[in-house]
Amino acid sequence: MNTILFIIQKEFKQIFRNKGMLPIIFVMPLIQLIILSNAATFDVKNIKFGYVNHDHTSTSRALIEKFNASTYFNVLTNFPSEKLASQAMLNGEVDVVLEIPSYFERDFQKEKRSALGVTINAIDGAAAGIENVYVTQIIQSFNKDLKVNVSQYGQKQNQPIQITTIPSFWYNKTLNYKTFMVPGILVLLVTMITLFLSGMNIVREKEIGTLEQINVTPIKKSQFIIGKLFPFLVLGLAILSVGLLIAKLVFNVPMVGSLLLMYFYTSIYILVVLGIGLFISNYTDTQQQAMFIAWFFMVIFILMSGLFTPIESMPKWAQTITDFNPIKYFVEVLRMVMLKGSGFVDILPQLLKTLVFAIIMNGLAVWSYKKTN
Repeated sequence: MNTILFIIQKEFKQIFRNKGMLPIIFVMPLIQLIILSNAATFDVKNIKFGYVNHDHTSTSRALIEKFNASTYFNVLTNFPSEKLASQAMLNGEVDVVLEIPSYFERDFQKEKRSALGVTINAIDGAAAGIENVYVTQIIQSFNKDLKVNVSQYGQKQNQPIQITTIPSFWYNKTLNYKTFMVPGILVLLVTMITLFLSGMNIVREKEIGTLEQINVTPIKKSQFIIGKLFPFLVLGLAILSVGLLIAKLVFNVPMVGSLLLMYFYTSIYILVVLGIGLFISNYTDTQQQAMFIAWFFMVIFILMSGLFTPIESMPKWAQTITDFNPIKYFVEVLRMVMLKGSGFVDILPQLLKTLVFAIIMNGLAVWSYKKTN
């Protein structure tokens, strides 16, 4: 035990002695958490909206005002012709163009079918789908208001009974996208920092020649690996602590569940990441090689973790691959505990799978590490 403590003490001194590494460990994650949580959003706002009004009646103007009153649309201009509107969309000046046909008010009053033309820039398919939903909702709301006000023969018609729904949003009452995104970004930062540092740690010892000096000592392989990885486990938990503090103070993300449970699961998860980093470092000779290999796996793990895109929308073969992705389980657990208040029993399936990954990866890392060349 004394040998392990001496190695841990050496590692902490070595980490804090490197002045260039300290900003990477502590400052960059904070900046990334604040910037990415604000920038990485699927919310569609400030939609550039244009229209072609062939009707020029009070009803058509009221419809335009309905869009103008929305917080999602930025009504820019009235195009005199469809050709000019199409040219503006081609130039990227507008995202949505609404075309109101002639006799729109007359056809509506006579209960004739009157079709509105909506053109949406669909280069970004996801954004176009959301914009189409916004347009449809506004038009339906406008249509409902007009039907109530329109009368026949000077008297208001009897309206059918309206069936309304009362939505209840659980776990994210304000529908704030940051509430969903901040835990995912925090997972990303904890994973990247611990993986890169542990992956380059032993490689750096190889480059400066101190690894050979350690290998000729009577230090056991298990003692050396525990002493090497433990400081990065502490650093990973420290990054989680600072990230949770920022999530609460800056983004006001609710933390319904147990902090102790989050730290317990994170400790096991970091063991998985450290095992991967150590395994990579055993088969690389330079820090550059370790960085490239670690980044290769990180890109795959992140994109298939459900952090940015739902796993349910992936093909079946991709969903099967995600079952072997430890980041997926960390994202699920952090969101479950923070936002839903899930307990130990709720996260037990993810916890057991992560524990199996930790045993396998650290077992491979220990097996692949050789004290002799």
